[in-house]
Amino acid sequence: MNAAPAPPRLYAAESRLAVLRRAQLETALRGVAGEKRFALYVLAGARQDPAPRLAAAQALATRQGWTVTVRTFDLTGPTDPATRPQLARLLAAARRQEIHGILAASRVDISDDDREYEAMLGQIRTLGAGLALAREENVL
Repeated sequence: MNAAPAPPRLYAAESRLAVLRRAQLETALRGVAGEKRFALYVLAGARQDPAPRLAAAQALATRQGWTVTVRTFDLTGPTDPATRPQLARLLAAARRQEIHGILAASRVDISDDDREYEAMLGQIRTLGAGLALAREENVL
């Protein structure tokens, strides 16, 4: 049985956030000469193996020729991004300019809530970094 399509306004918000994320990533990488350093990040539940999601993120890094400097995950499940210790660690690395971006398997690794996701995009942008996703926002 197929799920009903999301209402048009949900697609519009998702599309707007995807455009915003891609623009921020492009801006963050535009000034980088040479090696582009990324941290892989995924979110998993307490009983989930993060390895397959990390592998999906690694595959994108390999295709793009990005250097992966950190591979990490939080096992908190879908909590507020501000409460996740490993995500905070990566934001600190971006602040110190050790990485140019965070590469997640999909948007849900950051947040499936539009407001939380947009706030995190803003925080990453403020640090001069970008967010890359192995699976685009509009891909289920």
